Amino acid sequence: MSFQVTFATKWADFDPNRHMRHTAYNDYAAEVRVRYFKEQQFSIEEFTKHNIGPILFTEETSFRKEIHLGENITVDIKIAGLSKNNERWKITHQVFNETGALAAIIKVYGAWIDLTKRKLTIPPKEAKHLFDVAEKTSDFEIISVRE
Repeated sequence: MSFQVTFATKWADFDPNRHMRHTAYNDYAAEVRVRYFKEQQFSIEEFTKHNIGPILFTEETSFRKEIHLGENITVDIKIAGLSKNNERWKITHQVFNETGALAAIIKVYGAWIDLTKRKLTIPPKEAKHLFDVAEKTSDFEIISVRE
């Protein structure tokens, strides 16, 4: 299933050069992840109920085209990698400007953490579907986890 969100950018997203701040791209990608989880019936309240949360190990952004003040943007989400137990995951976001041109690619590598033990954890069965139903990248990989 494909998932994307269109946003109206705001004044605070831009720098003195009148183009979008580099960190704003990542903020929108994070918002898309949270909205995707909610769309799949696993909202922030569900995270709290199961005492888990997502954490990031790496976040890499590649900028392609400028986004200008007042433009709307569209951000998608695709799964680029997943461990067999769904503990670790890689997500790729594409950010498109108002004309539909690719403006940035954001790649994150993350996992689930048990918020009490502060250790990585396997998500509950109620969250397994989150990545099963998501669109995969063409270079999707199985993430091997060293014990």
